[in-house]
Amino acid sequence: MAAPAPEAMEAAGEWYHAWFIGIILTTLSRRGPDDAVALVFRVFRQQQQARFLPGLAKLGLTGLPPAIAAARYHYLSNAIGGVGVEYHEESSRKAWIRYPPPRWIWQGTAICGIPPAVNAAMLRGWHAQNGVSLDCPRLGFVCTGQTVEGDPGLEGYYLEYAHDLREDERLRFTREERMPHFDPAAAPMLPAAWSPERLAKAKRGYAMEYARSAMQAAEALWGGEAAGALLGLAARLVAMQHAHKTALALGVAGQGVLPFLQALAAAQGDVAQLEGNMLTQPDAALLRGLTLHPAVIRAWSELHGGAILALDRDARCIFSAADGVLRWNVEAARSG
Repeated sequence: MAAPAPEAMEAAGEWYHAWFIGIILTTLSRRGPDDAVALVFRVFRQQQQARFLPGLAKLGLTGLPPAIAAARYHYLSNAIGGVGVEYHEESSRKAWIRYPPPRWIWQGTAICGIPPAVNAAMLRGWHAQNGVSLDCPRLGFVCTGQTVEGDPGLEGYYLEYAHDLREDERLRFTREERMPHFDPAAAPMLPAAWSPERLAKAKRGYAMEYARSAMQAAEALWGGEAAGALLGLAARLVAMQHAHKTALALGVAGQGVLPFLQALAAAQGDVAQLEGNMLTQPDAALLRGLTLHPAVIRAWSELHGGAILALDRDARCIFSAADGVLRWNVEAARSG
């Protein structure tokens, strides 16, 4: 199978990025801020445990001082994912990172709906845990600004203290410092050149991984049925809002429902066969390696259901996942 064009991979990444943001906002509006804090914490802790140490090795950062390794990891990995990020190395024990606006994680006007506690849960889930993973109990993260509170970016620094830190000391907040200005020439570089295709694939994977983590975290916190209901609602709403824009980006605007679903599958790295009104996939990259409640898998299919409603409000779709094979049976709009 030929690799999809970079533009198609970018569209698929934006599709799942929007769903992830929608999941957080739907959690806030339907379940409240405490559940949103718990969800964001679990998503980022899960990402940290799965990605941080392997990422250090892939990026050539193993063996560096802990503060430098942690800050460089965030700078390089986020840059690969298409996230705006800045870096400043103050000493071997203190290194800054800054995520300037516009923030990727809370894209567009979504940032207006994110309470500071939800944003801080991201830092507790990941940044505060890096010292533990590096076997350096002296390493903590100091946050000096949050965009959700009106600051010009999320910023802070990794600091290796002279003493071991308690768990509640690994993340600290202060407004007494600001990151020095970013010098791109002094920032770390990727260990090898990345082609546009490789970068597009990485950006797509970056966004899809957040959606994967949110599905797992929601099920672990609330159980399959409750998680599926919320994830599915968010999927349907997001898909209805983004279907036309995504169809245009995929080059299938105006071609109808089934060409859209097939193009979306290809853009996200899947192979979908179309026979009549039936679209069939042997598996899905997003779900690969996951063991999820059937209700959570059905929730993912609401991305397709929402798109169908936006493109043809009278069309109907029946989704099934029997024997691991994914099927969408789309009934065309009735005439008359």
